[in-house]
Amino acid sequence: MAGEEGRDQVTEVTSTSWLGRIGQSFGGVVFGFILIAVSGALLFWNEGRAINTARSLDEGAGLVQTVSADRADPANDGKLVHVVGALAASGPPVDGEFGLRSEGGLRLVRRVEMFQWTEESESRTEKKLGGSEEKTTVYKYAKAWTDQPVDSAKFRERSGHANPQMTYRTRSTLAPQPRLGAYIVPNTLLQGFGSQQALAATDDHAAALQRRIGKPVAAVDGVLYIGRDPGQPTVGDYRISFMEVRLQPASIVARQAGSTFEAYRTKAGGSVELIAAGQVPAANMFKDAQDDNRAWTWLLRAGGCIAMFVGFSLILGPLGVLGDVIPILGDVIRAGTFLVGLLCTATLAPVIIAIGWLWYRPVVAIGTLVIGGIVVYAVVRIARQRAARQLAPA
Repeated sequence: MAGEEGRDQVTEVTSTSWLGRIGQSFGGVVFGFILIAVSGALLFWNEGRAINTARSLDEGAGLVQTVSADRADPANDGKLVHVVGALAASGPPVDGEFGLRSEGGLRLVRRVEMFQWTEESESRTEKKLGGSEEKTTVYKYAKAWTDQPVDSAKFRERSGHANPQMTYRTRSTLAPQPRLGAYIVPNTLLQGFGSQQALAATDDHAAALQRRIGKPVAAVDGVLYIGRDPGQPTVGDYRISFMEVRLQPASIVARQAGSTFEAYRTKAGGSVELIAAGQVPAANMFKDAQDDNRAWTWLLRAGGCIAMFVGFSLILGPLGVLGDVIPILGDVIRAGTFLVGLLCTATLAPVIIAIGWLWYRPVVAIGTLVIGGIVVYAVVRIARQRAARQLAPA
């Protein structure tokens, strides 16, 4: 059931019986097993990805040749090259929809925000004697600037909270025919390149846009505002800002393919295609790539472990629900299942990671295990010898 407290806040109270909760928890068990399988596959795949990437970067660092940007030498075709030079383009990037261009720019970024209704929910649950559960959810509605469309049709309370379609969207435009000396630079290599800086829109841009769309437009602190009053926005108003990445020196490591670049395929099974702002030596670019690879490896390991723990928690969930016949008993059981899930994750995740190493790098993994075994044996032996010397006088 739902009770409306006000136009911008709605409270909904639902009750689930003990048997209903048991059914839901057993449904979660199935999803828990799936989640454990998926997280295990992620951990295993991540080790292979990390090892192949590290091998590919090591291989590339030993093969790369620094060449001049002034001429694409046919003798280097198919080789891994390191090229340093100043980026150039045949013209500026242009946002034709809003009439802005970035003179001397490499990329022009438009960020669009619309004033919309948003929905937030807060829930609290209360367990009742006998195992049933009462859930109270409060839905709150507020207006805010967002850069993604908010589908008001999915709101719990749709009346009075309708959002219009978002006509304009955030987008990025590259300058035509970007080059690095004599080389054509693929657009895919430049998508995340460089740091952005603000590009101000002017009153002339606002006036031209107003004539085209037939709506009030103003330029406020370099930002285009579509609406009647920037100080008191209404739902459906737009706020559009612009950023640019300037043409600048750049360093590229990639496979030379004629007068352009491609990803270099390594014998290790990976690929090498790097770009950095400024005049960066090849060794530094490979070092940064190795650092990024290690960071991603640990992030994916953490994500896999968290997903695995959630899976074990779902599998053990029915125990807590069964204990909720007496609410405090259910809490005690959940504390225990939390520790069990944590222990299972701490046991299984490292095993899967170790199997990944054995699968992808058996020599290194076996060597590590042998060295570890020798260290353990030496520590145990030294401890026994010390104990024997202490007991000898007695």
